[in-house]
Amino acid sequence: MLARVQSSAVVGLDGVMVDVEVDISRAQNPTTAIVGLPDAAVQESKERVRAAIRNSALTWPFNSRIVVNLAPADLRKEGPAYDLPIAAGVMVASGQVEADLADAVFVGELALDGEVRSVRGALPMVAVARDRGARRAFVPVPNAPEAALVEGLEVFPVESLTQLAAHLLGKAPIAPYSPPDDAEDAELAGPDLADVIGQEHAKRALAMAAAGGHNLLMRGPPGSGKTLLARAIPSILPPMTNDEALEVTRIYSVAGLLPSGTGLLRERPFRAPHHTISHAGLVGGGPVPRPGEITLSHHGVLFLDELPEFGTQVLEVLRQPLEDRIVTISRARQSATFPASFALVAAQNPCPCGYLGDPIRECRCPANAAARYQRRVSGPVLDRIDIFIDVPRVDYEKLAAGTRGEPSSVVAERVRTVRAIQQERFAGTGTRLNAEMGPTEVREHAQWKLDEQAQRILSQATAQMALSARAFHRVLKVARTVADFEASDAIGSTHVAEALQYRERAE
Repeated sequence: MLARVQSSAVVGLDGVMVDVEVDISRAQNPTTAIVGLPDAAVQESKERVRAAIRNSALTWPFNSRIVVNLAPADLRKEGPAYDLPIAAGVMVASGQVEADLADAVFVGELALDGEVRSVRGALPMVAVARDRGARRAFVPVPNAPEAALVEGLEVFPVESLTQLAAHLLGKAPIAPYSPPDDAEDAELAGPDLADVIGQEHAKRALAMAAAGGHNLLMRGPPGSGKTLLARAIPSILPPMTNDEALEVTRIYSVAGLLPSGTGLLRERPFRAPHHTISHAGLVGGGPVPRPGEITLSHHGVLFLDELPEFGTQVLEVLRQPLEDRIVTISRARQSATFPASFALVAAQNPCPCGYLGDPIRECRCPANAAARYQRRVSGPVLDRIDIFIDVPRVDYEKLAAGTRGEPSSVVAERVRTVRAIQQERFAGTGTRLNAEMGPTEVREHAQWKLDEQAQRILSQATAQMALSARAFHRVLKVARTVADFEASDAIGSTHVAEALQYRERAE
């Protein structure tokens, strides 16, 4: 007897429908075969399914030849998500269950005792099934909240194979998952800007970067507050829109990083990989392309502490994503394009010992060591950074006074106001932030908004600072953000002057 059950696979960040066909026929030599380009995990599912069925008070069809076909046959199938649809197909094909499953999709891993375990990528899996006409989704209990984000689909959280069989037989129906009422937003974890003593100019630059989505590099001696400043950024970022949250949740679902029982992610990502990370870990990769740290930072912040300590090849792979805000990974079998619209925040010491230029502690580095240290970060990478700031040592008087500055809540309100201005400016264009403006938008919203004095200052600075065309545009983008903080449509000389102060100084 033949049974067909719908399941799904993940390619990149998108789901692809997979038909699970199970054929059972009488045979003197019973065998079980899985075809359709399965990987080792899928091949092993026949043993998991057999044990799960027997331990769930169901009958495994002995003295039979069982063939499981996963179609389309030219798509590589990987992972244990096909356990549940294979088991459902076996139950139907063996006559133990009579049910119409044409409008249902099944996703889940089976334990040997029949428990249904969570899988990664459930959100895009059930989303593509909904688009292809499915109206019911049977998923593991931990994956139910994310699957319920797909509108127009009834989600059934399955705890065990026994429970699924009882539901399909009509003996004990499973209640559809009902999302809980939206809870109040929790307080963001992490430091508050008020916890950072002094460094007012750095806090100002931080607010600019957060509001406009600009890339930022902080330089200063050890212990000056660079890392604390960076880790306070989430406290001033506005919450994600529903579309942004759904996109980020999809990414984390595919990466297997969505916390169990979590629905929509609301906090913007803040990723801080160690400097020993590989270039594949940063940009993504693997035989079957998986998202890396830059994609996990989408709509959020990627923080690289001790920037020169990262490998040269690792830093160079940032060049294209910083410019195009997407990354395409090509492999022999398939290619995948991942979103990478993130703000880069980096921190570094001025030299290997960290005290070059410090007024109190003398630098101990050999001659030319500082120059070699700085050259670990290439010019093309630095050219893609909008804001450079020095974070000097904090004076004793300020530390002893312990005076708290503006709390993050106050700065966050200004950031939200500036982002609202940008949202209105770029409505319907696909651009969200000033940092994402293309050449045409830079001319329309920044270059043509300069007054005469601002044009003169920018003209002189372009020659004196030897600004590249990219750096010229980035100055205009930052100046646009500075003007937005004052709710000014025109860009004046003070706005351009502040944007130029954030540029890299020539040695």
